[in-house]
Amino acid sequence: MKIEFDRDTCIGMFQCVDEWDGFAKDLDDGKADLLDSEETDEDVFVAEIPEKEAFDAQYAARVCPVDAIRVYDDDGEQII
Repeated sequence: MKIEFDRDTCIGMFQCVDEWDGFAKDLDDGKADLLDSEETDEDVFVAEIPEKEAFDAQYAARVCPVDAIRVYDDDGEQII
């Protein structure tokens, strides 16, 4: 399972940070950071979701007020 984060879309509400340890606050930029991720496009970051953290990662995506976070299953289908 993978998570994709569009940092440019992020407005810094940090709800994702509250729900999953895979995100951290960047108070200098006023945006979240997706930890242990790779930038695949300008301001778009992707990371693998550890199986035991799948529920929290999915919830972090659901609570994002601007839909900056997407989750994909192992087949590449978007589930959130």
